[in-house]
Amino acid sequence: MLSLFQTYAVGLFLYFPEDKREYIPAGITMGIFVILAVIAFRVVVYISKKEEKKTKEIEEHYNKMNGSKHP
Repeated sequence: MLSLFQTYAVGLFLYFPEDKREYIPAGITMGIFVILAVIAFRVVVYISKKEEKKTKEIEEHYNKMNGSKHP
C-alpha cells in the first residue's frame, strides 16, 4: 500500500519525458536564472565593499575629530 502511494506521489510531482529535447527549454531557463543570480551576487558584494569604504572613512573622520586613535 505504501509503495503504491509513493509511486503515485512521485508520479504526481515529477515528470520525466521520454523525448529528452523537452529538457532544453528548462536548461536554458535555469541557465538564465543562474547567470542573473551570479550577477545579483556580484552587485551586492560590490555595493557592500563600497559601503564598507564609506563607513571606514566616516569612522576615521570621527576619530580625528575626537582625538582618539582606534586601529
